[in-house]
Amino acid sequence: MSEKIKIAIAQGATCSGCDIAVLDLDVELLKLFEVANLTFAPLATDVKYKDVEAMDDGEITICLYHGAVRNSENEHIAKLLRKKSVIMVAYGACAAFGGIPGLANVTTKNRILDTVYDDTATTVNSEHTRPQTHYVSPEGHELELPELYESVKALDDVIDVDYIIGACPPTREMNVKLLGVVLDFVQGKADLPPKGIILASERTLCDECPRQKPDKVFIDEIKSVDYTELDPDKCFLEQGIMCFGPATRAGCDSKCINVNMPCRGCMGPTAAVLDHGASCLSAFTSILKVSGSESELPEEEIEKLMAKMRDPLGTFYRFTLPKSLLQRVVKET
Repeated sequence: MSEKIKIAIAQGATCSGCDIAVLDLDVELLKLFEVANLTFAPLATDVKYKDVEAMDDGEITICLYHGAVRNSENEHIAKLLRKKSVIMVAYGACAAFGGIPGLANVTTKNRILDTVYDDTATTVNSEHTRPQTHYVSPEGHELELPELYESVKALDDVIDVDYIIGACPPTREMNVKLLGVVLDFVQGKADLPPKGIILASERTLCDECPRQKPDKVFIDEIKSVDYTELDPDKCFLEQGIMCFGPATRAGCDSKCINVNMPCRGCMGPTAAVLDHGASCLSAFTSILKVSGSESELPEEEIEKLMAKMRDPLGTFYRFTLPKSLLQRVVKET
């Protein structure tokens, strides 16, 4: 290969954990920089949007876009880098499914602004000031801020995406595999995978979980992982702990499971599932004690059981609400 490939790492609504995940490549980064230049990465390089705008279309070999699309700036840079990149990857749960920022869809934009700028105990804002997309200061300086959208979106809701990598954040092993795929392609050793695929397993995490699983699991109590002494060899569900392994795509190398924490669902659904949160809910309700089609638990006991789950929507749709059938709450005015 005569010249180095160009890589971009773009940020949407993100905690930047995905940036740290790239650094977790460790010595593999040295191999990467032998054949690649980091063309755009706001966390690591001082590159302006105008520098990207001046690039030729398709000049960037691959862009890893992490974070959800929350505002107009997120969408602008996503569309700009889509135009400038040969390969666009929705990198991490937020870009792939909306992620944690997507939980903002349980309320409205105005309610969020009210909470931040008026309702908190430590806020002093007697004039009820709100951020403006355009402002001219008394000195005549014009200032602009991105427009905050009403709904959080996943990356493929605003641009065409070539590949998707879930997880929060992607693991080192996933990054090494992605790096290998790209290098093999640019070196002419192999073709790219079919467009649109999720670079992960087709099986569920439960299928690959190393823990001992009984043939059938039934529970009559939901326990907190924080206050329960867990058997590291037994199925979490068998111990009364919420675990979404039965409904979540594998491919994360069971990172959470291996440190005695249940699956939260950050890899998203398998290809066979339309709505990940609904699938998680179905998996959970299927282990409540039942006999035929009649519940063995009286209704009041079921209500007590469910009351221990403080945030059902945020639990089942923790990472995937914007890509669900619900997408967001709708409030009548």
